[in-house]
Amino acid sequence: MATLHTYLNFNGNTEEAFNFYKSVFGGEFITLQRFDGTPGCEEVPADEKDGIMHVALPIGPNSILMGTDVLKNMEQVKLGTNMSISIDTDSEAEADQLFNGLAAGGSVQMPLQKMFWGAYFGMLTDQFGIQWMVNFDERKS
Repeated sequence: MATLHTYLNFNGNTEEAFNFYKSVFGGEFITLQRFDGTPGCEEVPADEKDGIMHVALPIGPNSILMGTDVLKNMEQVKLGTNMSISIDTDSEAEADQLFNGLAAGGSVQMPLQKMFWGAYFGMLTDQFGIQWMVNFDERKS
């Protein structure tokens, strides 16, 4: 069965926002990864290398608040593009099924593919303009 999480996008202030959320919800970050030193991020401009590529803060037993800084060379975040629904699946087959179903009539930003962090991952916008991230953690298998 899939699990849903909220993924937030920021224009360079993810660290500030997540330190605030941490002060509200408590707990510790289970992931805090910067662009610097991350595979595939070699071309990130020097003034953005310290930005947050991925952060994850558990806010309950089955819920994780996640986020990223959007690089300046990408379309900047505005209301409506500042969040995605992230789905964690139990198998690659379930990831394919949900991704393909949600993509019908929508647009794929990143096809499902194996990623350097050990996941099968893809991103899309459905036909209603909702942004989705589909993820299968290959360490589960």
